[in-house]
Amino acid sequence: MEIVENRAVLVDTRKPHLIIEVLPESQVIKQVLLPGGHTGSTVAVKWTLRNTKILHNLGFRKVPAPITRKYKWPGLFKPFDHQKETAAFLTLNPRAYCLNDMGTGKTASVAWAADYLMTLGVVKRVLIVCPLSIVDCAWRADLFKTLMHRRVDIAHGSSEKRRKVIASDAEFVIINYDGIEIVHQELLQGGFDLIVCDEASALKNPQTKRWKLMNQLLRQQTWLWLLTGTPAAQSPDEAYGLAKLVNPQSVPRFYGAFRDQVMLKITQFKYIPRPNARDIVHKTLQPAIRYTKEECLDLPEMTYVDREIPLSSQQAKYYDKLRKQLLVQAAGEEISAVNAAVEMNKLLQISSGAVYSDTGEVVEFDCTNRLNELKEIIEQSSHKTLVFANFTHGISTIQSFLSKHDIPNDSIHGGVSLSKRSALIEKFQKTDSPQVLVIQPQAASHGITLHAANTIVWWSPIPSLEFYLQANARVHRAGQKNPCTVVHLMGSGVEKQMYKRLQNKKEDQASLLAMYKNVLNTA
Repeated sequence: MEIVENRAVLVDTRKPHLIIEVLPESQVIKQVLLPGGHTGSTVAVKWTLRNTKILHNLGFRKVPAPITRKYKWPGLFKPFDHQKETAAFLTLNPRAYCLNDMGTGKTASVAWAADYLMTLGVVKRVLIVCPLSIVDCAWRADLFKTLMHRRVDIAHGSSEKRRKVIASDAEFVIINYDGIEIVHQELLQGGFDLIVCDEASALKNPQTKRWKLMNQLLRQQTWLWLLTGTPAAQSPDEAYGLAKLVNPQSVPRFYGAFRDQVMLKITQFKYIPRPNARDIVHKTLQPAIRYTKEECLDLPEMTYVDREIPLSSQQAKYYDKLRKQLLVQAAGEEISAVNAAVEMNKLLQISSGAVYSDTGEVVEFDCTNRLNELKEIIEQSSHKTLVFANFTHGISTIQSFLSKHDIPNDSIHGGVSLSKRSALIEKFQKTDSPQVLVIQPQAASHGITLHAANTIVWWSPIPSLEFYLQANARVHRAGQKNPCTVVHLMGSGVEKQMYKRLQNKKEDQASLLAMYKNVLNTA
């Protein structure tokens, strides 16, 4: 037996699958006695990150990752067991996939893993690449709650602002996918030795400029973690682009060869998945870790997620114009709670894609970004999805978009008869289709059960706390067997303030008036 240092892993060299013991630092190794009285068949290996990787590669899979015993897990929240396992996996794999479900806390797992590598000096600077909708409300917020001792900044805005952030001393830099092209040269010189790509399905096509620029950022020593719950949502061949980034040797050199492995050509322009496509994709996308929400037994029963989608230029123009008009109006008269609710409703309409004029006409706004975000969430959901939309025209817009993308859907609103509502609810609960039910909250917030879904998306917030809580309770009730996720889509100040008020469970007039003042004074 060779003694390397007090802190060691003892491995039975005759039984590679068996780890005997991890010795505490204070214990002095004198002699190792194995079961059955055998001695001299063990080796004490220094318990480092590098040696643990080597032992895993040699088949000693039970050697725990050092982070599990040597890390204090900083932050406001105690990590769940699956988050610890995810972080441990990432620290042992410089190039890897994290395929955990939405709502399982991937961002915190990545934060802890990156921080641990920083404490060892393995990683010095981290680049987080993600959709704009989660740059601030997910990544910056989670890093602030988890790693208060690290410097975090967002590279967004003008090209000059982005350059300053990249050239700063920020240890974590967060940037949206479109920003890669704007400051690509600066990113090449930014000293990033760990790149994390969230919603990594954005990189599934290796023919895009986005993919090619990302590939150029990867040096031989660069760590790369791709995060996505849907690595091949539409077709098995979508795994090719991700694999070419993480492990190019796992796939053929050319896309066509991989497509032929997983897809069968039945007409000149139509391919279908081969029977073994799933197994090939699973083997290709390695090393990977995946936890479904059902497997995370320590998760809370209901998880809330914010997605921030910028207003289109058209929406922003009219939103700001109306906000300024209301600000002038509020300065000249006393605003009642009723008037405040009416005026905020107009701002909500603009934010969600359509505003109703005084004559009842509908003025539509471009809300493509919000629709694409909704589609992404539906694809990530492990079960069916409820979408709550407050305005009738918004329901029509959503349904038209979903149908265009072949996502089966139905809707319930004030214009649907009670008998038809019952039939639609039974259909949603007892059949495979539709995948999505779009609901006006006032039309289906009480008494009904919709636990065939475990994901709720709020297209825009609703002023009533009672309706909000009751609507969420449609899936989170007796009979629900899966953890549930509530997603808030937001793009304007009034939406952010209203969701905050709903989550704080405030519905009094004083809080409504205070929120109204905040909305008017926030550009």
